[in-house]
Amino acid sequence: MREIYIKIKGRVQGIGFRYWAVKTAQEIGGISGWVHNAADGSVEILMRGDEKQVDAMVLACHKGPILARVDDVVFIVGRRSSFLPDIEEGVFKRV
Repeated sequence: MREIYIKIKGRVQGIGFRYWAVKTAQEIGGISGWVHNAADGSVEILMRGDEKQVDAMVLACHKGPILARVDDVVFIVGRRSSFLPDIEEGVFKRV
């Protein structure tokens, strides 16, 4: 199992990125976690799953949905906000 926390920067809010992320995680399968819009205009994703599925999701996030412009995908190491939820096993959702 692998758990990662990423921040996607660019034109990623207001274009359906969170909906796309939930749909993509479901299509890949085996990914639990959440996606949310951050105050700085980026989108953050916390996910857990087998390495192959998590890697596929990260690669997909480099492109994003058709209306997105992804400038950077940054891996966040360390503590995340205590206001954000923990991962529910078997669920990938928008928060």
